[in-house]
Amino acid sequence: MSETFKIIYEGGKGEIIEKKSRFIAYTKPVHTENEAMEFIESIKKMNWDARHNCVAVAIGKNNEFTRCNDDGEPSGTAGKPMLEVLLGEGIHNIAVVVTRYFGGVLLGTGGLVRAYQAAVKEGIANSVIIQQIAGARFEIKTDYNGLGKIQYISANLNLFIEETEYGEDVKITIMVPKDKIDSFIKKVTDATNAKAEIVKTMDVDYGIVDGEVKIL
Repeated sequence: MSETFKIIYEGGKGEIIEKKSRFIAYTKPVHTENEAMEFIESIKKMNWDARHNCVAVAIGKNNEFTRCNDDGEPSGTAGKPMLEVLLGEGIHNIAVVVTRYFGGVLLGTGGLVRAYQAAVKEGIANSVIIQQIAGARFEIKTDYNGLGKIQYISANLNLFIEETEYGEDVKITIMVPKDKIDSFIKKVTDATNAKAEIVKTMDVDYGIVDGEVKIL
């Protein structure tokens, strides 16, 4: 089974207006409860004059830590619907604060739920969301004959070649998800008649951002 899950890599901001009320969503990557609380407090401090700063947090691969808060809105109309968006989208290690500047018109229970959820979705849309992959970094030394074969295998397995160094031989640095490691090693060994030197340099969690490997 592939050990990947969706995370927020870079936070964002989104805003909607509903019946003159402004709903401003702020998102941020967080890995601990303390990080989440610091972020929440910073938004509350920045928007001290707002009527409400409602919160949703989901941390851990299996959402081991979740929190939500209505911050004075009618119970169940803000924090919980916001958290439901995060869980529904399958995004982990994320904190969201939606600031509401009241516009003078009451929205009703259903209207509040829809507005807070729409704001969270807008915030997510303006964030960088990636797949976090549990895997390993490999360095492979091969002759030029083996290069094309390894590139072909990598493309077929949908692997990311991080770097290729050309000299007397070729050194390829490649990221391989855990569930593909055995298959990758066997295919490279068979294709090069065991002539390629395959070395695992580190176990790593990584993601691909704008075509580049990012260690997480």
